[in-house]
Amino acid sequence: MRAQFVLSEIGVGLRRNLTMTFAVIVSVALSLALFGGSLLMSDQVSTMKGYWYDKVNVSVFLCNKSDAESDPNCAKGAVTEDQKKEILTDLKKMTSVVQTVTYESQDQAYKHYKEQFGDSPLASSLTPDQMQESYRIKLKDPEKYQVIATAFNGRDGVQSVQDQKGILDNLFGLLNGMNWAARAVMALMLVVALMLIVNTVRVSAFSRRRETGIMRLVGASGFYIQAPFIMEAAVAGLIGGGVACGFLVVARYFIIDHGLALSEKLNLINFIGWDAVLTKLPLILATSLLMPALAAFFALRKYLKV
Repeated sequence: MRAQFVLSEIGVGLRRNLTMTFAVIVSVALSLALFGGSLLMSDQVSTMKGYWYDKVNVSVFLCNKSDAESDPNCAKGAVTEDQKKEILTDLKKMTSVVQTVTYESQDQAYKHYKEQFGDSPLASSLTPDQMQESYRIKLKDPEKYQVIATAFNGRDGVQSVQDQKGILDNLFGLLNGMNWAARAVMALMLVVALMLIVNTVRVSAFSRRRETGIMRLVGASGFYIQAPFIMEAAVAGLIGGGVACGFLVVARYFIIDHGLALSEKLNLINFIGWDAVLTKLPLILATSLLMPALAAFFALRKYLKV
């Protein structure tokens, strides 16, 4: 097979169907950009899970005088020194689950509240004695929260046991939902791209039916006739894949490096690095090349009589 002939046929086909080729490039670029974005979103969620689950605490909040008057869990009164010592002793015995235990006094809780919510109108009305003492427990396995909850919920002097992981689970559930929505849009765009590729190949084959007829008469093989059409689709898809890679690189640079990562409100989020982006680019380029080529191959088997 002469490469020069195949390349010239590819150029002719792309020029003849310029608008449809452009549509293929755009649809492939958008669908694969969403594909890469969904993969990066999954990596981001996994990175955040690993980062935050390693830092979550279980908090055992102790009853204060205000709770004793209003909270049914503290009906027996505020926590006593003996109860605090007993709770701490029991926590330290749970070595298979508990990694560290930190005590937070009412004054410390008040100070932390003022640091985080000092601008709130409620902050000016609170006093240290209204805050709760607590034990902040670092678990060896964040999934073992229920062990602590079962052991201490309902005990004398304990107002509640709270797991920060539950709050994070809600956040990650939202992020995963957004990721699945992006994948649904990506799947729709891929279907549109495949339909455009099939129609483009059909139009290209129809516009060159005389040439293919002559080639059949002179004994050209089926693959020799099909190759230019398949490669047209592959080239258009590869261009779209290159555009999708460009989208991801630009988005990573401007949205994360020069956007979210610079925000003081988001400085505790561990964002994915460039390695996560760069490892996705070969997969996107390979998909952009193989997907149109295979679509064109099967379309030609049906619509091109060879």
